[in-house]
Amino acid sequence: MKIQVICGLAVLLVLTVGCSEQPSEEASTLPAAGETTIYPAVARSIAETMRAYHYNPEELETSAYRTVEHAVADMAAAADSDDAFLTGFDQIWKDGPFSHVSLDKAQGTAEELAARLDGMEVGGGGAVLTWQDDVAVLTVNTMMGTDTIEQIGAAYQVIAERGADRLVIDLRSNRGGAFAVRPLVGHLMQEPYIAGGFVSQPWNKANDAPPTLEDMNNVEPWNGWSVRRFWADAQAQPLTVVQFESMQPVFDGLVYVLTSARTASAAELAADALKGSGRATIIGEQTAGRMLSQKLYDVEGGFHLSLPIADYYSAVHGRIEGAGVEPDIEASAEDAMEMALLQQ
Repeated sequence: MKIQVICGLAVLLVLTVGCSEQPSEEASTLPAAGETTIYPAVARSIAETMRAYHYNPEELETSAYRTVEHAVADMAAAADSDDAFLTGFDQIWKDGPFSHVSLDKAQGTAEELAARLDGMEVGGGGAVLTWQDDVAVLTVNTMMGTDTIEQIGAAYQVIAERGADRLVIDLRSNRGGAFAVRPLVGHLMQEPYIAGGFVSQPWNKANDAPPTLEDMNNVEPWNGWSVRRFWADAQAQPLTVVQFESMQPVFDGLVYVLTSARTASAAELAADALKGSGRATIIGEQTAGRMLSQKLYDVEGGFHLSLPIADYYSAVHGRIEGAGVEPDIEASAEDAMEMALLQQ
């Protein structure tokens, strides 16, 4: 199995604090050859970019975020290398107040990397179909990659041809990604299903409550396949609705979804949608509760910062970030498969 992760996407500028102008998304900040990186300037750039594009800037006024921001500034003052700065940043954000924040050395610009995402392949092993007698076991290791999307579609075709009795979807090691979630869920739906919606700055500026199912029903669902287009639309629109369309062939048998504490992001969206629609029984552990949409930005010093641009609310269960998806049948990650195979 070969799965490549680009800059922490499993899916993604120094100004004075309080300045009304936002950092440029396309500005190249790669340092010139021989140029010394001034890490306090990098920390300020990170803080400014976060305040410009975070889905809800009010969350950046909490004591929890302020503590993290100050810790990054203090760490930057002592850092003497890129490795030290990156390691310190990761340690500080390991238990940060929200998920989907990461920092990497830039390989080109954020725009150049984003342009590669829509056609990216993970190199195989994104989705693997095996069998336990008449039970189909579809292990989905990532939601990234056009090849993963193709593997899921091919798996459902084989499942239909062999007339599977039951289907087990294993998401225990799936940390999320992007649009492979659509065929994974779509092939289990007889009718369109509104799973939830992403809210960004425009929603949070105009509303002091999360979206309701009525709100979601009043918005045209987002139906594209481009990560770059999704990022742009999710930031511009107050509410971006996720609706799963029925995809052929439809598997209408019993479905069990395996989860663990590592199951995160788009994998949580899938588990929640299948649970909320009543289409599957969730077996295993409560998921990670890391369900935001991140975007990649260039920041000072030749780094890429990933930060959350949208928060997700399930139509049935509400906010997933910080809460996770609860299993219908609790079991350890190690015992979840055996438990699923015992179900009738």
